[in-house]
Amino acid sequence: MAVDIIPFAMASPIRNASGKRTSSRNPGRRSVLVTGASGGIGRAICRAFAAAGWYVGVHYHRRKAEAEKTLRAVRVTGGTGGLLQADVREAESVRLMIEAFLKKAPRPMAFICNAGVGASSLVLRQQEEEWMSVVHTNLTGAFHCLQSVAPALCAQGGGSIVVIGSHAGSHGSTGQAAYAASKAGLIGLVKTAAQEWGPQNVRVNLVLPGWHRTGLSEGAMPEGHDWPDHALRRPPALEEVARTIVHMTQLNDLSGQVWNCDSRDL
Repeated sequence: MAVDIIPFAMASPIRNASGKRTSSRNPGRRSVLVTGASGGIGRAICRAFAAAGWYVGVHYHRRKAEAEKTLRAVRVTGGTGGLLQADVREAESVRLMIEAFLKKAPRPMAFICNAGVGASSLVLRQQEEEWMSVVHTNLTGAFHCLQSVAPALCAQGGGSIVVIGSHAGSHGSTGQAAYAASKAGLIGLVKTAAQEWGPQNVRVNLVLPGWHRTGLSEGAMPEGHDWPDHALRRPPALEEVARTIVHMTQLNDLSGQVWNCDSRDL
């Protein structure tokens, strides 16, 4: 059963960069840009924001047809949005995407950095080209996105950035050296950005979404698994993770944190 999401800002006053509380009785339409929104976790996040009444920027790199499916899902959910194309590995491509989003988006408030790729290879068999592709997309791509979107959020008095990480970034994962290393790097990036932009009321957090059956996890997600390392003996529901991310973007006093959405220990 679908759960209605009440925008947190309507129940909690918003603070500007000076720390003063402003009225939230009529906060106006807000907008979010979600990278890597062609499917999987990205699509679920877009739908959750649409259900909460946000304008949703749907980013894709090559999979335009899949991104269009996400945009249709946003509209079916009752939201509005638009498509945005960029290669997150290229700083100029990201800059142009952010510029286009800011022109069409009402009251930009949040950015979800979800674009990512994976590769399965043992350390001794890892090809440098494969390593660089994963690290450039997952880590350098996130750097490009944060660097491009933060000035606009700082200028308007604040906003929220949520970066999608992985449990592998804290614990490693056999056969996932490049992926785990790139996700570990995101932790340092997020914590540093949170410290640097906190005075401008820009909150930066990282979410560990847990295992989900998506294109990225294909071939890596355990089959017939009883999840002994999960206290609840199950992975989290994708829709619940997406709703958590929507909620996090609206928490005024949360920044520099790593938020685990499943029941494993960090």
